Amino acid sequence: MSNTALITGASAGIGEEFARVHAERGGGLVLVARREDRLQALANAIRGEHGVTVEVVAMDLTKSTAPKKLAARLEELGLEIDVLINNAGLGAHGEFHESPWSRQQQMLQLNIGALTELTHLLVQGMVERGRGRILNVGSTAGFLPGPLQAVYYASKAYVNSFSQAIANELQGSGVTVTALCPGPVATEFQEVADLGGVKGFDFAADARSVAEYGYRAMEKGRLVAVNDPKLRVLLEGILPFMPRRSLLWMSRKTMEKSG
Repeated sequence: MSNTALITGASAGIGEEFARVHAERGGGLVLVARREDRLQALANAIRGEHGVTVEVVAMDLTKSTAPKKLAARLEELGLEIDVLINNAGLGAHGEFHESPWSRQQQMLQLNIGALTELTHLLVQGMVERGRGRILNVGSTAGFLPGPLQAVYYASKAYVNSFSQAIANELQGSGVTVTALCPGPVATEFQEVADLGGVKGFDFAADARSVAEYGYRAMEKGRLVAVNDPKLRVLLEGILPFMPRRSLLWMSRKTMEKSG
């Protein structure tokens, strides 16, 4: 039985660590991201360390045509995907009305559009085969509104909700869906999203621990996985009872920059 995982955003951060975790378990890989040089370097390292098959597909998933092109490429390669890890994501810092629309549009296409379309394209084969696992990287940000990252937080709310809904629809099919909802993670995402100095990243987790936690949760077929116990208490035991304005104030404070 094959065990091939397709991982988006695989060139760095959590995506790279997901690839290493899957390869350590003997699974083959399809690595997807924009930067082909980074993907090739990772693929070569994983092949050398674990002797698994690794395919590289350099593709910009912020383009609306990319998911179908990726599915066509998989067909050309004759690959069936057993594990889909929708990890790629974009963020941006600042007030919505002052932010370039092009950045917000890319964020919506990648965080929501590509994730949803790839899931739709690949889950059908999983259901036909009676097996498969999907891991969507949401965020604890998806549990509350996010001033100074309004679109990012909203996009992750979509991921968290969408993942749980289709997990319910797929019960009994042999296909599971897990939403991984980490808090801040120390990756290059912080730099790309202009989050340097943001207070909420003072205690960021490392990418490897988050990937391992998420992968284990996926293996168990868990519905929602929050890696930080303190955040679980906050999300489940405190935030639901906070007045809305107080919640927004707290959320904004975590996204403000020091100094």
